[in-house]
Amino acid sequence: MDDSTRRVLESAEFRQLVARRWRVSALASACLFFLYYGYILLVGTNKAVLARRIGGAVTLGIPLGAAVIVGAWILTAAYVVWANRSYDAAVQRLRAHLDR
Repeated sequence: MDDSTRRVLESAEFRQLVARRWRVSALASACLFFLYYGYILLVGTNKAVLARRIGGAVTLGIPLGAAVIVGAWILTAAYVVWANRSYDAAVQRLRAHLDR
C-alpha cells in the first residue's frame, strides 16, 4: 500500500465519511426492510384487511403492494440524491484535502 493510500485510510475525515455512509445506508435498508416485510406480515396475518374491496374488483392489497414498490423507488431516489449532493461532494473535498 502506497503512502497516499495509507494517509487516506488513516484520516479522520475518511472514517467520518465511511461512518456517515454506513448510517444512511443502514437507515435506508431498515426502512426498506420494514416496508417489504411489513407488507408480507400483513399478508400472512391479516388477509381480511387486504381482501377488503375498495372499488369493483380491486382490493386493498393491490394498491398497498404497489405502494411497497413505489416506496422502494422513493427510498432509492432519496439515497441517490443524498449521495450525489452530500457524499460525492464530501469525497471530492477529502481527495482535494489529502492531495495537498
